[in-house]
Amino acid sequence: MSTEDFRVLAVIPPMTQLNTPYPSTAYLTGFLRSRGIPAVQEDLALALVLDLLSPTGLDQVRERAEVIPAAARTEPVAHFLAVFDRYRATIAPTVRFLQGRDATLAHRIVGRDWLPEGTRFRSLDVYVDDEGGDPLAWAFGALGLQDRARHLATLYLNDLADVLRDAIDGRFEFVRYAEQLAASQPDFDPLAAALSATPNLVDERLAALALAAVERHRPNLLLLSVPFPGSMYAALRIAQAVKAQHPQITIALGGGFVNTELRELSEPRVFDFVDVVTLDAGERPLLALIDHLQGRRSQQRLVRSFVRDAESGAVRYVNGFAEPDVPFDQTGTPTWDGLPLDRYLSLLDMLNPMNRLWSDGRWNKLTVAHGCYWKKCSFCDVSLDYIARFEQASSATLVDRIEAIVQETGQTGFHFVDEAAPPKALRALAAELQRRKVEISWWGNVRFEKTFDRELCLELAASGCIAISGGLEVASDRLLKLMKKGVSVEQVARVTQAFSEAGILVHAYLMYGFPTQNEQDTVDALEYVRQLFEEGCIASGFFHRFACTVHSPVGQQPADYGITLLPLPPGRFAKNDVGFVDPTGADHEAMGRALKKAIYNYMHGIGLDADVRSWFDIRMPKPTVGRHRIARALQEVRGSG
Repeated sequence: MSTEDFRVLAVIPPMTQLNTPYPSTAYLTGFLRSRGIPAVQEDLALALVLDLLSPTGLDQVRERAEVIPAAARTEPVAHFLAVFDRYRATIAPTVRFLQGRDATLAHRIVGRDWLPEGTRFRSLDVYVDDEGGDPLAWAFGALGLQDRARHLATLYLNDLADVLRDAIDGRFEFVRYAEQLAASQPDFDPLAAALSATPNLVDERLAALALAAVERHRPNLLLLSVPFPGSMYAALRIAQAVKAQHPQITIALGGGFVNTELRELSEPRVFDFVDVVTLDAGERPLLALIDHLQGRRSQQRLVRSFVRDAESGAVRYVNGFAEPDVPFDQTGTPTWDGLPLDRYLSLLDMLNPMNRLWSDGRWNKLTVAHGCYWKKCSFCDVSLDYIARFEQASSATLVDRIEAIVQETGQTGFHFVDEAAPPKALRALAAELQRRKVEISWWGNVRFEKTFDRELCLELAASGCIAISGGLEVASDRLLKLMKKGVSVEQVARVTQAFSEAGILVHAYLMYGFPTQNEQDTVDALEYVRQLFEEGCIASGFFHRFACTVHSPVGQQPADYGITLLPLPPGRFAKNDVGFVDPTGADHEAMGRALKKAIYNYMHGIGLDADVRSWFDIRMPKPTVGRHRIARALQEVRGSG
């Protein structure tokens, strides 16, 4: 079979973002086409949601929900059945509105008497003022009609997601669908049991959509990209359906979840569903696999791939000649051709202007550089390819890609999805964008290092930068040094202030529960964060619990961080998170609840003048950080300038 006759279908399985395509299939499709290999792509995550959230889909949901005894129905299900006719009448127009195809519907939505309102709308109660006024006026004002309507429509969809979870599939979520079946799951038994169970409505509709995509494209090779644990179950359901109807199609599994958690895969049952599992960047393993399927190389010469031995049934790792990855500047331009760009849903979960970027609007996703130029952070998987192999393309190549993508999609918004975009590369990119007079809007992730001074931030803003995210992690100089972050709290304050004063929104990734972190560290960190909000340095943030991973420096040298690892449970499937004993003994669960509550309020401008200890349900020590420490540090910089 010639290369021209060999067809590849790359699929995004549920669930990923609903506002924009996950970029892995766009990267691979663009790369394969650059090598003359016919490739197409489908977003089955979006297709499934649009199928379920339709008049016909809701009819099917109602049929299943009505079987549930009245006494056993949850509040979301009971409400859905009670006002079903309103849901059925409003679902298609609301989806069209969220797709940007019916803007005038906003007037009906904001009236609050057209959409049925379930339990998710109770979140608005926190915003009602003492006089019982408009709960959203503070956020959107008199002119925010479209934003206000999108927020209400998003709550409406979340209500329906609750119905799907309670009436159809207890694992259903718009993002972390059945995540618990795969995330750091050493044993394949939970997934195997779920996949052998009688298909529910979600399973049935996903299988039908997958088979329809295969009929349309008739591929020889089906690629399933699994970026998150919450995509693994659906990916295998897709594979199961395709294998049953089209056993001649080769199915390959790859993606971020595979690269981090299945690196020591030895579970043969995975290969009841797929034929090959590939590691790391997909380009080189795919070229080797296609050569093998076309008879140009043996199975023993596959690259960074797992297969099941036909004779013994055991899983084998094959890395024939340890061939190098395709250089980053030779991977081609991503393409979104074939994806329904006008059907993605622009959602507005959070009212915070920075947080909304993750779910609001369709962003062209692109990478400035492969890997991380710092690769020292002790909590990060620094030994793995997606971090360790740092490669750049020239600014000219990047802008060529940007121009090609804008020409193809007609959209000028870009999200640079680097682990940490290098400041030198961003400076060169900004200069090249302005030299060519290419007008885009972009945002991305960086390290808050001192290179980002006022001058550079202004240059980035002039090139179209609207927002930046970066890791402050545990806002403690002692712990930042221990985790080899390479920054201090005051440095982060100065850098984030430079971004903010340039008109660039700033999001801080925050962490709690790092080894040896105690109550004093935690309350001090929250005080630093409060001051960063108070001084306008950051617009939003998110606290996540530290997880020790087997590929990180903490997981590989735990004694250096004062902890003892717990034995990993035996298993042949996923391996990533590893438990540990921290002699500090702090109650991170209780403190985490307080940190998340505080940051949520800070993002809405609430409680910035309160003592940070007031957020905690447990007794906490007084902060040792002066209440105006950040303000003084910033004033010193202004004075010296």
